[in-house]
Amino acid sequence: MELSIFSLIVALILLLLSPLAGGFVTGVDRRLTAWLQSRYGPPLLQPFYDVLKLLGKAPMIVNSWQVLCAYIYLASAIIALFIFFLQGDLLLIFFVVTVGAVAQVMGAMTVNSPFGQTGAQRELLQMLAYEPLLVMVFVGMAKAAGSFNISDIMNVQEPLLFSLPLLFVVMMIVMLIKLRKSPFDISSSGHAHQEIVSGIHTDYSGPQLALLEIGHWLEVVLLLGITALFWTSQTTGIVGVVLIIIETYFVEILIDNISARMTWKWMLRTSLCMGMVLALVNIFWLYY
Repeated sequence: MELSIFSLIVALILLLLSPLAGGFVTGVDRRLTAWLQSRYGPPLLQPFYDVLKLLGKAPMIVNSWQVLCAYIYLASAIIALFIFFLQGDLLLIFFVVTVGAVAQVMGAMTVNSPFGQTGAQRELLQMLAYEPLLVMVFVGMAKAAGSFNISDIMNVQEPLLFSLPLLFVVMMIVMLIKLRKSPFDISSSGHAHQEIVSGIHTDYSGPQLALLEIGHWLEVVLLLGITALFWTSQTTGIVGVVLIIIETYFVEILIDNISARMTWKWMLRTSLCMGMVLALVNIFWLYY
């Protein structure tokens, strides 16, 4: 009972610190992107300044459903990350995250903006691209660890990266899509080359846009946490986990800056075909 209460307290503390970590990672992302583009870039704390400014603005609401969807997205990110910190079930995390993704689509669909409508349709295509791959990653982890529970995955004898190298590549593809980085930033992007402006976030402003941004920070922390599971084991330390997170995220930023945004057809063909082939080969390797 004491261990359960202790785990709950630790999970709550980590959850409270996650927005700070996610905002800081976003700031580092912007600075590295600027450095790769030979620009100075914004301050590291600029994401926090942006969110505080949005929270201080007067809300401009198109309809009540749009606001509700923003809260659902943030709630799903909080719940998914809380389950992760409690070392719960990966499949449960997948379903909770999916609810948040659907909420973003519904929020964009409730307005008449052509940019929001187009962004919502492309977001559905992105879900079609990354969700099967994410399920395959979780299936491979469960096969290697004997369970979908994160606690069991963290207690394997050796890092999963040794037995799931191809699934690690698949996870990087999923992160590129979920983090809205080139060449997969087809539904929403912070870059100026996005022809549909902010896509699914076009009609959000003020506090509601701040909620979406905070939810995105939490998703960043969750994705990096799932990536860390490839190196957590009974024999590895925290240094190796931190290094694999840093290296993975740097590669994601590098790909984002050396790639052009492609079409949705190319995204589906490339991510699903290549990702599923890599995932199936790795899983069959585990079995046979």
